[in-house]
Amino acid sequence: MKRYLLGVDVGTQATKGIAVQADGEVVAVQTEEYGVLHPQPLWAEQWPHVWLEAACQVIRGLVAQISPAEVAGLCISGLYGGSGVPLDERMEPVRPCVIWMDRRATEEVKWVKENVDLDRLFEITGNWVDSYFGYTKILWIKNKEPESWRKISLFLPPNSYINFRLTREVAIDHSSAGNLGGLYDICAHSWSEEMAASLGIPLELMPERIVPSGEVIGEINQEGARLTGLLPGTPVLAGGVDAPMATFAAGALSRGDNVAMMGTSTCWGIVHTGEAFAKELVSMPHVVEAEEKVYTWGGSATSGALARWFRDQLAQWEVEKARELGRDPFQLLDELAAKVPPGCQGLIALPYFMGERAPLWDPQARGAWVGLTLSHTKGHLFRALLEAAAFSLRHAVEAGERIGLPIGEETLVVGGVAKSRLWLSILADVLGRPIRTLASQGIGAPLADALLVGLATGLVDRHERIRDWVDYTEPLTPGPERKALYDRYYVRYRKLYEALRDELHALAELSQENTR
Repeated sequence: MKRYLLGVDVGTQATKGIAVQADGEVVAVQTEEYGVLHPQPLWAEQWPHVWLEAACQVIRGLVAQISPAEVAGLCISGLYGGSGVPLDERMEPVRPCVIWMDRRATEEVKWVKENVDLDRLFEITGNWVDSYFGYTKILWIKNKEPESWRKISLFLPPNSYINFRLTREVAIDHSSAGNLGGLYDICAHSWSEEMAASLGIPLELMPERIVPSGEVIGEINQEGARLTGLLPGTPVLAGGVDAPMATFAAGALSRGDNVAMMGTSTCWGIVHTGEAFAKELVSMPHVVEAEEKVYTWGGSATSGALARWFRDQLAQWEVEKARELGRDPFQLLDELAAKVPPGCQGLIALPYFMGERAPLWDPQARGAWVGLTLSHTKGHLFRALLEAAAFSLRHAVEAGERIGLPIGEETLVVGGVAKSRLWLSILADVLGRPIRTLASQGIGAPLADALLVGLATGLVDRHERIRDWVDYTEPLTPGPERKALYDRYYVRYRKLYEALRDELHALAELSQENTR
């Protein structure tokens, strides 16, 4: 009988799952899409039943293409769930989960900076303070929704919540615990009683059981079988955060391996052994060998989202033309941008359309085009956004270089951005380093989930097999003249943010005023 490895990734806007053979051949793929709730500007939350229903639908779709008896095991990774799913004593959701992109906890960030020993916070957790981190979102619920707070007995990240619903086992993996920031001791690999006391967050609200991503935490029970179509007793693994899992899926295992996951946002991550930590970046245990390896990342809140926004708001002609030609409108926009010289003839964009994450940590930053003239065209505007995403990536990489992280010579780029050869070439020129991608895009984190199932069940012999499962393209190398030009534009890019920061913040505050 054949044995299949099931990997499922619960993303921000879609859940994707695959069934894989032990040699890495993908035999079934299933996807379910959904939306994000934005009750106020810069707020973002999701009800966990949306994730659960999508994950179960994906699993049922996979099982229908093979057989439940052929499934060796299941591993679920997930988006960074921010606060985590707040659950009451009956393990029912109290309110929606405040997810990673939410920026509401600005007052809580201010409180932490004024009341907590920040040097000690950084020493223990390897992370800083920002409304990105889950612990600040938890504090927001505590401060702003006291009725909800009184009902909460536990916070679980998205993948752990689904695992619980399928197995009734409560556990959290090290990457998810570390990504909360604030509460996780990154050296001791456990919750920090000291920081919990300083922050006023009871550790009773955190899962007691912290496990490696590849550990079997339980088995599908009768309810899980009803929801998914899997057989009772099917092993279920802990899983982990989607960013390090996607990095693993690209083959990043060794010290210095670095991958830029560029989809809606950018997440550039590097694998290391704890050599250094930076306040500008985010660090957590890697999903592979969590007690020895660290995954540190930085990246913009927008990258692919910039291109999608431009398409939807400013490129209706290209959308209609692409429909007539049976092409992708992004291909037409790329062709326009390819006619524009590097630097867009003096035009620079700031990509902060959703505030900014690492390394700026500025939720009040805003986007801009600077240097516009009447000679600039739609192609200039679009290319400037592509270059802005590249500048932002360079900013993150330089933050890692500054603290001495052992960054490898090449950077691998995965995600939707990797579909654009023009964008990849811009990345190579701006970063001044070879850029490689995967020959086949579109699988990502679920592939790593599946490999962990293979390891846990003995069908795969070692982590390095992931490199046999994927194929890489030849690298795109930077052009010396283009790199030299982009170096000059990058200086201006960094200076523009500093020059405009106060005004961008003022505009952000004005935008919150009720003018009706």
